[in-house]
Amino acid sequence: MSRARKKALRLSAVASVAVVGLMLAGCSSGGGGGSDPVSQNLDGKGPITYVQGKDNSNVIRPLLAKWNKAHPDEKVTFKEQSDKADQQHDDLVQNFQAKNANYDVVDVDVVWTAEFAAKGWLQPLTGKMKIDTSKLFKPTVATGTYNNTLYAAPQTSDGGLLYYRTDLVKTPPTSWDEMMSDCSIAKKAGIGCYAGQFAQYEGLTVNTAEAINTAGGTIVGKDGKTPTVDSPEAKKGLQRLVDAFKDGNIPADAITYQEEQGRQAFEAGKLLFLRNWPYVYNLAKTDGSSVVKDKFAVAPLPGNGDGNPGASSLGGHNAAISVYSKHKQTAHDFVEFLQSEETQKFFMTQGSLAPVLASLYDDPDLNAKFGYLSTLKKSIESAVPRPVTPFYPAVTKAIQDNAYAALKGDKSVDQALSDMDAAIKSAGSGS
Repeated sequence: MSRARKKALRLSAVASVAVVGLMLAGCSSGGGGGSDPVSQNLDGKGPITYVQGKDNSNVIRPLLAKWNKAHPDEKVTFKEQSDKADQQHDDLVQNFQAKNANYDVVDVDVVWTAEFAAKGWLQPLTGKMKIDTSKLFKPTVATGTYNNTLYAAPQTSDGGLLYYRTDLVKTPPTSWDEMMSDCSIAKKAGIGCYAGQFAQYEGLTVNTAEAINTAGGTIVGKDGKTPTVDSPEAKKGLQRLVDAFKDGNIPADAITYQEEQGRQAFEAGKLLFLRNWPYVYNLAKTDGSSVVKDKFAVAPLPGNGDGNPGASSLGGHNAAISVYSKHKQTAHDFVEFLQSEETQKFFMTQGSLAPVLASLYDDPDLNAKFGYLSTLKKSIESAVPRPVTPFYPAVTKAIQDNAYAALKGDKSVDQALSDMDAAIKSAGSGS
């Protein structure tokens, strides 16, 4: 055998050993069960980072101080994001894509669960990571579930409420038609009748979904891909909003309203009815500029006249564990801390954040302090999640673009729903 041939065989043998070594190293890396990040670091304990949007109500910092005092070897550092939801979303996406192990527990808007879970970024809350959901509101558990698996633990909830002027309307409307007939009262008083969130942003998706779901329609199928929005029921729901703009029951300037513009108009006495979130309640009661402090109450969103309330879009945030975390046991324990009764009460009293523990809605002390709590319970019980889809950014854009065009009169309702359907289908096919 030639010297060159012998050298080639030796090099081949060395390379084979190196490959086998790399394979064995890959199988044993991470201290736990293979190269799949889902199976790694399940027993890991140590410092972690919690990632959430701006803590405007100073809720998170006191909670972390409490946790850190009790867990000196497993301290939680707060990574505060901006107060813009789209920026929060993009920040999480970038760090997940980079497999950043320092984003251990992340605050996930309920509409992001399917997208993040489908991409394999969230730790399934099963096996060692299982979370007890038996005491939680069922609708909140649904927001953290994708393909029948829990990926994000319910942390805070939210539901839409109907604010109304008690000095002008003694009994709140229970149906859309009843509310529209009450608009004659608003006209006599020289104020606008009804407003929600109709600017071209996520709030319009919320309001459009509520109108469609209340009318018995849906936007996407259970597979999260197939559009179902081009239907008579969906048309009925969107048509209600379009007609209300057309006849002035929704003031023309409400096409620019996000949450705050609607709140300010209601507090200034310019609206008879307002669809908004629970946070408005305390502000309308305490703001120095509010002229309706003792002249309003809340009710469930109006329904179809069949005795059932309208279908609120379910809001809120969940706590998810990154598959790339090195200390998943600590992350799991911290998530359970966020769901504890004491923490849930603090969310409510400190930040007016709706709890996910069902029992707290019947708590006498909380009901005495927050007069809307029993109504909010009804809202959440009848709430419907926004479209559960791994393509949510594209789906919500399709809803916003086309609903906005219909409200402005640039498209007919039929054309808007047809175009919405086509855009959602395109998103689901990946094109």
